[in-house]
Amino acid sequence: MEEMLIQKIARNADDMIESIKAIVRIPSVKSEPLPQMPYGKAIHEALSAVLALAQEMGFETENVDGHMGIVKYGEGKDYIGIIGHLDVVEAGDGWKHAPFGAEEEKGRIYGRGILDNKGAILSCLYALYAIKQLHITLQHPIWILFGTDEESGFHDLQYYLRKHQPPIMGFTPDCKYPVVYGERGRCTLQVSADPVHYDAFCTFVNAYLQQDNGMGKCFDLEIEDQEFGKMQLSRGKLHREGEKLCVAFTFAYPFGIDAETIMRQVRSFLPDGLMMQCLINWEPVRFAKDGFLCRTLQSAYEKITGTDGTPVTTSGGTYAKLMPHIVPFGPSFPGQKGIAHLPDEWMDKEDLIKNAMIYGISMLRLGSEGTYEE
Repeated sequence: MEEMLIQKIARNADDMIESIKAIVRIPSVKSEPLPQMPYGKAIHEALSAVLALAQEMGFETENVDGHMGIVKYGEGKDYIGIIGHLDVVEAGDGWKHAPFGAEEEKGRIYGRGILDNKGAILSCLYALYAIKQLHITLQHPIWILFGTDEESGFHDLQYYLRKHQPPIMGFTPDCKYPVVYGERGRCTLQVSADPVHYDAFCTFVNAYLQQDNGMGKCFDLEIEDQEFGKMQLSRGKLHREGEKLCVAFTFAYPFGIDAETIMRQVRSFLPDGLMMQCLINWEPVRFAKDGFLCRTLQSAYEKITGTDGTPVTTSGGTYAKLMPHIVPFGPSFPGQKGIAHLPDEWMDKEDLIKNAMIYGISMLRLGSEGTYEE
């Protein structure tokens, strides 16, 4: 059955690529909310287009009030959840290819969102379509969730979880391969000062944030975890909020420390008069490397690629921070870094097809929950 599924995905590849290009051409950057369009008109257009495509394929769909779309296959309440997103960051400058042109050159497709995350989540849709075409009955239904606010704070997923229960297990194709069994925590702090304390603010920024080695050394937070690696500190741009000068900075922190400890440590270095607040904190996420979920995804990856799929960790942040029971899984292959959010974001057609095959085998095995054998 798995070989038949792989062959079916390959036969659908041309249609899949054209569908991905069509969705990439929609400039789905967050904008002012409108009625039934909580994240703006362009994101609504992308979500509507994907749900229309899924309906043409014969799937049952649900629009969760414009916050998220669901494509469903199979019966039952305890579903396998695959969650990606259709919103993208702004294109920015420096492109050689049209940011929303989905231009193809030598088998490589360029465009904002082709990797992060339209190409990946639509690969999942076409993988599920192949399962449907083969009339495969699964023990658990599979829902593909199309998010619309991943880039701006997960408000879409928070809304979704008020309407639906989480999946029993699943993955988000919005990170890297092999399967990611753990994500670092992410704590974003903001320090601000009123005009009376501008000098103290500048001293703090220059003495600590500018001089830090990128691992929290200036705050005595240079810690390391055997699995997750070293602390990472990144600083955002200086900005104003009214008369206040502000700077936000983010700690990607491993297990062994928590946000309260980080905040207490940073506060001890603040000059008098400066204010600090925590803008966002997402706790670290960790799954059992040898558990059913990670083991199943590892085996699917190894079957298609023929390479080692030992689970890894990441310093990035995905829907796995908020959605229970899911792990990051693809779509970037080892060695593919610095592509998302940058000019000329790209993904190879060959990799899109390979992703669909990996995801198809993964869904088949997860949906069978260990009862399926080749």
